[in-house]
Amino acid sequence: MPVEIIRRDDGKEFSSRKLKKVAQKVLEIVEQEQAELCLVLVGNAEMRKLNAKFRKKDYTTDVLSFPVGDELPTGVRLLGDVVISVERAKEQAKERWRTLNEEMVTLLIHGIVHLLGYDHERSPKDARIMDRLERKIYRALCDLGILKV
Repeated sequence: MPVEIIRRDDGKEFSSRKLKKVAQKVLEIVEQEQAELCLVLVGNAEMRKLNAKFRKKDYTTDVLSFPVGDELPTGVRLLGDVVISVERAKEQAKERWRTLNEEMVTLLIHGIVHLLGYDHERSPKDARIMDRLERKIYRALCDLGILKV
């Protein structure tokens, strides 16, 4: 299950290798072991442009997901791209009394769950379903010793 990480930010406060390992475990937990995922780390300016272009919202957001959903002839599913604003993650980590790593993992989980077709903006019921799945993934990562809470 290939996970590619593209860094377009200057933040080196966390390990790309660790984030890649977490992404691979999340894909295992949601039974998408054969899926391919691209994780792009950007700054606030680039994230604002992406949010404006694709969601028509002219502000910086923390995470965006771009599902692909295609299957290659080899049986590998192209899940899509998760784009995280590292700058926004730093801001939110401070606001939420978390480490940057915890915030990055939270955003990664959120982005992957979006790629799986869940959307908290559709309805309150969908938001509860998505939140439950995110918590289940987070707990599983803690049980595996990948995260410490």
